[in-house]
Amino acid sequence: MNFNLPNILTILRLIAAPGLAVMFLYFTRPWADWFALVLFISAAITDFVDGYLARAWKQESKLGAMLDPIADKAMVVIALLIITGFSGMNPWILLPATLIVFREVFVSGLREFLGETAGLLKVTNLAKWKTTVQMVAISLLFAKGAFEHYMIEQTIGMDPTIIDGILSGEISDEVGLRWKQLGWDISWWGGIIVLWIAAILTLITGWDYFQKSKPYLREDT
Repeated sequence: MNFNLPNILTILRLIAAPGLAVMFLYFTRPWADWFALVLFISAAITDFVDGYLARAWKQESKLGAMLDPIADKAMVVIALLIITGFSGMNPWILLPATLIVFREVFVSGLREFLGETAGLLKVTNLAKWKTTVQMVAISLLFAKGAFEHYMIEQTIGMDPTIIDGILSGEISDEVGLRWKQLGWDISWWGGIIVLWIAAILTLITGWDYFQKSKPYLREDT
């Protein structure tokens, strides 16, 4: 096996995937949310860097080609499991997350079944964009968790009238609650919108792969 820098970055991204869940086991919120966000974004950046370096340095290898999609899928699936759990099984999160996970399992099954002919299911440009959009959505939703926890901490014991006054601007906000509310709104609604876009792109690419594999799924006559 070739342990060059691109492959090492891919392996680190693969290790980072379960690390997302570990953040919530050993750190309290909102620190766990921020650590998971930083870890996820760092891993997402390596997804671009390792591919770029492998092509630029002519270090593309079978190990990298095998591990790269596995690392991407592991990052996305584990992150979606965490976000779905902390969102209280919110249907706006649960449904697109389910579609994304279903597609990833389906395409992985296709590739395994096709074996040597799985090369016909090469990653397309749209599939690369799909992965990018997924990672943007997950990053926004991790940020939402941090903002939400800050808001909960700051509003505990505070009179509801004061909270409404702060958010409406009638009362001076010395602790920055309004900014945290704005951050929560952007990350929450932005994350949901981008996640649905990712789910649609995910289904489109899944259907494309299925169409390409159909000739190899017909029974011999």
